[in-house]
Amino acid sequence: MADAQKMIKDFGKAAPVEYANGNTDYQNLLARKDIDAVIISSPWEWHIVQAIDALNAGIIPGLEVCGAIQIQDCFDIVDASERTKLPVMVLENVCYRRDIMAIFNMVKQNVFGEIVHLRGGYEHDLRTVLFTDGDTPQSGVDFGANAYSEARWRTEHHVNRNGELYPTHGLGPVSTMININRGNRLTALSSMSSKSLGLHKYILDNKKGGSNHPNAKVKFKEGDIVTTQIQCANGETILLTHDVSSPRPYNLGFRVQGTNGLWQDYHAGGFDEGMVYIEGISPAHQWENSKTYLEKYDHPLWKRFEKQAEGAGHGGMDFFVDNAFIECLKTKAPFPLDVYDLATWYAITPLSEASIREGGSLQKIPDFTKGKWKSRKPIFGLTDQY
Repeated sequence: MADAQKMIKDFGKAAPVEYANGNTDYQNLLARKDIDAVIISSPWEWHIVQAIDALNAGIIPGLEVCGAIQIQDCFDIVDASERTKLPVMVLENVCYRRDIMAIFNMVKQNVFGEIVHLRGGYEHDLRTVLFTDGDTPQSGVDFGANAYSEARWRTEHHVNRNGELYPTHGLGPVSTMININRGNRLTALSSMSSKSLGLHKYILDNKKGGSNHPNAKVKFKEGDIVTTQIQCANGETILLTHDVSSPRPYNLGFRVQGTNGLWQDYHAGGFDEGMVYIEGISPAHQWENSKTYLEKYDHPLWKRFEKQAEGAGHGGMDFFVDNAFIECLKTKAPFPLDVYDLATWYAITPLSEASIREGGSLQKIPDFTKGKWKSRKPIFGLTDQY
């Protein structure tokens, strides 16, 4: 909190009131009458609870991303939004990554032809996030109550769960491209998990760990690599990969493939860090660097707000998702990523856990729109408002 207060002070703003007296002190914030909306960025298990409390208090929530703890969470947040007639936005920033929005533009302009297959995931070495040195961000092997930041709570999910724990970074962007919940929907999934070795090995190899460290005895349930296949109503397939426990460079592993060609992401989002192949345009059977294509199809949102996004988190995309949330609140426009998207994407986590427990069994994905997906029109990225 001290860092956040300093940042606000440096901008010449008054210090915000803090609500830090225990896990439920946020309810005192929700009791205020001068609050229109809240952004929820708490540990995962609190997201739905706090969002529903906000809705019941007449306050609109924007939720940071994760996966649901149980499938009922997804039904509950939809029911609360519909009952209170208040919108909810899922704050999936990768939907606004510059190269992703350019590819979105290419999809909508039919450059790839009809889309048949998409890939994405969370492929990010998080071992120094899941383990810390006590209450500092330095390299260590501690987690739990005495650890630092996310290691206080996030690592426990790897101890106790085995599934696609963080689906939205990969799923959100490709969902917007094929109109999920707006003319299309996710229908079923099957997940499989590799063995769990990476976190244990990290403890053994770390100079602050070793075989005698208490955490060397912890058995981690989450597999090092979890893959999830998803079927869509309109016939597309999606492959998600969760990979955070192994040594690797960051990459979300996107692929967008259609009847005319494909794009593949090889790094972290730069225009010259992916490859494109378009039949009849690219040299036969040869990849082209994506830069020329992505510059040509750069999304109008990025052209309009490039300067304002400079210095914002995650290469500027945090500006766009926050701006969409705030501008829609001000104008009462519908959120481009709404409660049905949130429920659908969050549901992947508990459904993947069930699938893995049952040897990769097929799990039906609920229709949280109750049939409205057939008539709802796409709005994400189709105007420069969002």
